[in-house]
Amino acid sequence: MKSRFVVEGLAGHKKLRGTIAVKGAKNAALKALAATVLFEDTVPFENLPDIEDVKRMQELLAGLLAPSEVEGPVLKKDIAERLRASIVLTGPTLARYGTVTFPFPGGCVLGERPIDLFLEGFRAMGATVKEQDDLFVISGSSTSLGAGKLRGAKIFFPSVSVTATETLMLAAVLADGQTMLQNAAMEPEIGALIEYLNLCGADIAGAGTPTITINGTGGTLLRAQGRAYITPPDRIETGSFVILAALAGDEVTITDCEPRHVDALLVLMRRAGVTVEVGNNFITIKQGPTLLKSVSVRTHEYPGFPTDLQAPMAVFLTQCQGEATILETIFDGRFRYADDLVRMGATITVMNPHKILIKGPTPLTRKELESPDLRGGLAYLIAATVAEGTSTIDNAYLIDRGYEHIEERLQKLGLNIQREEV
Repeated sequence: MKSRFVVEGLAGHKKLRGTIAVKGAKNAALKALAATVLFEDTVPFENLPDIEDVKRMQELLAGLLAPSEVEGPVLKKDIAERLRASIVLTGPTLARYGTVTFPFPGGCVLGERPIDLFLEGFRAMGATVKEQDDLFVISGSSTSLGAGKLRGAKIFFPSVSVTATETLMLAAVLADGQTMLQNAAMEPEIGALIEYLNLCGADIAGAGTPTITINGTGGTLLRAQGRAYITPPDRIETGSFVILAALAGDEVTITDCEPRHVDALLVLMRRAGVTVEVGNNFITIKQGPTLLKSVSVRTHEYPGFPTDLQAPMAVFLTQCQGEATILETIFDGRFRYADDLVRMGATITVMNPHKILIKGPTPLTRKELESPDLRGGLAYLIAATVAEGTSTIDNAYLIDRGYEHIEERLQKLGLNIQREEV
């Protein structure tokens, strides 16, 4: 049964008040779950978010527990095709079992997301890649079950990719020799994973830098020995709540977060006129000037402005005085939400697949909407909160993929939001 959200808008009034705690990071939890393939014992988890993407990754892992001695481990096609992060499982699975079969990974539709970086990296580490029907079959130098035989390699990424960095880093943990990843991603979730893996027997250097060096164990599995992986706070959720509070909050405090992970957003918020107070693990947004100022945005890999906050930021800019552009440098096809915001009353011009122009402020009015993707769906919730009247957002599953029980948490801030089964 499908569900939708019904939101009674505040018609531009800033009425939300209270505290809202940030949950564990989706993008950290999924990669840490994938990394458990490298362990000979059980990995305990703390602060694991109760979201749909985590459940799908756990289902994929359950299917790998007893790989066929004939075919080797295979990622379940129906799940992997709907979950982009499923590709991260290929690295540790190949390293441990010597082979892995998987479909083209899915997830949100965000333009072209080729997997060439992954395949080229595996080849550099000595693996062979075959395409059979609509599946990829990758084999290390030894296709027998047991410790897979990959060799260390020097790999330069022509473009920065978080998932490619994580996937090949995990593959290199059990490899023979040293692997160097250059032009690697620097996201804090990668650093958290490196710190934990090193505690458990890995040898990885360069967290938070563009060069990550992995000295492989030669097939020796890692051991958790009861040490828990503590999922760091979700910086995208943090930023989403900051934007919501700036638009609709009287005084809202976002707790259990890491403020420095959203510095790129907070700089723009202050520039726009938002009153922001920051502590060690909290951010408070207070009602400031009634008229916010437009600020242009350029998405960039961390520590730049996150592409996952681009859609919520577009909603923010519809309520700001003046003109601003959003330049999307990471994905194309990520402005699918623009037409619906225009239907709600926004003035948005899509200039090309990577740039939009927003003029504001414009009042938004109620509409029946359908989530276009995970982050766009959350942007619709924010737009519905700001709008006049009662809006509906269908396909709640897409929002549930990344935000834990979002309606219950927003209700505590004073928002009239309900989940309906349809």
